[in-house]
Order: sequence, then structure tokens, then C-alpha cells
Amino acid sequence: MTKNNIDTIVDIVVSRIYEVMDQTFEIEASGRHIHLNREAIDSLFGEGYELHPSKYLSQPGEFASEERVSIKGPKDTIHNVIILGPERKNCQVEVSLTDARLLGVNAPVQLSGNIENTPGIILMNGSKSFVLDRGVIVAKRHVHVKDIDAQRLGVKDQERVSVQVFSERPLIFDDVIVRVSPKFETYMHIDYDEANACGYKKGVRGRIVKR
Repeated sequence: MTKNNIDTIVDIVVSRIYEVMDQTFEIEASGRHIHLNREAIDSLFGEGYELHPSKYLSQPGEFASEERVSIKGPKDTIHNVIILGPERKNCQVEVSLTDARLLGVNAPVQLSGNIENTPGIILMNGSKSFVLDRGVIVAKRHVHVKDIDAQRLGVKDQERVSVQVFSERPLIFDDVIVRVSPKFETYMHIDYDEANACGYKKGVRGRIVKR
């Protein structure tokens, strides 16, 4: 094999690597957390209270707050649960299936924002409490895609795809929902049960696989 042939093969391999990497995106693992509306914030922290950002997240405008609450289910209580801001129209508690079993709630796997036919729970901050009649879900795995990235990734809003994860325990997640918006940055979100299954570490990347 001549040097020119070797150089050509190397160029092809390098080009293919860059092509594959251009199709990947970072995966983030989301722990249990809560979204609160104004009524819940007022009840738990005082009228007119504003959440204090401690860390801004990958999605524009969203942050992890300094405030924490406990969530009490029929069987058990989980303490020190983070609140994500800004406040929302409806309250939502996102837990893993493992958390749901610990709490004793039958939380369905649903997309964030869909709280129809979901169980309730009690939120507590010291002596203050707020009862949710619904809103506990296990968030369905999904990929936030910025609109300008949708064509590059070959996807459209609400499409169901599979995602190959490049991790220490590589696997393919099926039934992943694509959510496209100019307000998003391109990241996949999974919960801690799913993160443990794939040996997740910060910086792990994935790519869409259409079967």
C-alpha cells in the first residue's frame, strides 16, 4: 500500500469521525425536582416570595434554586428536593420510578407538562405544607432540539426516535420524544434510573438512531 493510499484512508476515517460527532449531543441526567406555581410558593415560603437561583441550567432561563422542600407520599418522605425555576402555571413533581415506589405513588411515565391523570403529593417546608391533588410524574426521556439543529439531526417536533448512548455501559434508548423549539438548546434528558443503566457520567454524548 502506497503512502498516498494510506493518507487517503486516514482522511476518509477522520472525515467519518467528524461526521458522526456532528450528529451527537450531550446527555444530561436529571434528579428528582419540583416546579412550583405562585400559589404553592406563597404557601410554602410566604406571600410574594421569589426563588433564589443558585445555578442556571442548560435550557435558557431555567435555574436550580437555593430553596428545598420535602415531598411526602403515602409510604415515605423524601427530603431536600430541589426546586427549579422560574415559577410555572402548574406544579409538577418529577421523580424516578425508584422514588415513586419509595413514596408509594403510582406515578405514570409522561412528558413534562402533561399532568392529566397523575397522583398528588404533599409538599413541606418546615411547618408549612401544600397539598397537590395531582402533578407527580416520571418524566419521559426526551431530546430538546434547538430549531436550527433539527435539520442537522434529521428530526421533527414530537417525533419518536432511538438514541445510542456512548458511555461505559453503552445502550440504545428507544421511544425517545423529540421536542423542537427556538427556545431550546440541544440536550437529551434522562432520569437517574436511566443514567445508572447506561453508566452515565457528565459529558456523555448520544446520537439519534432511526430504525
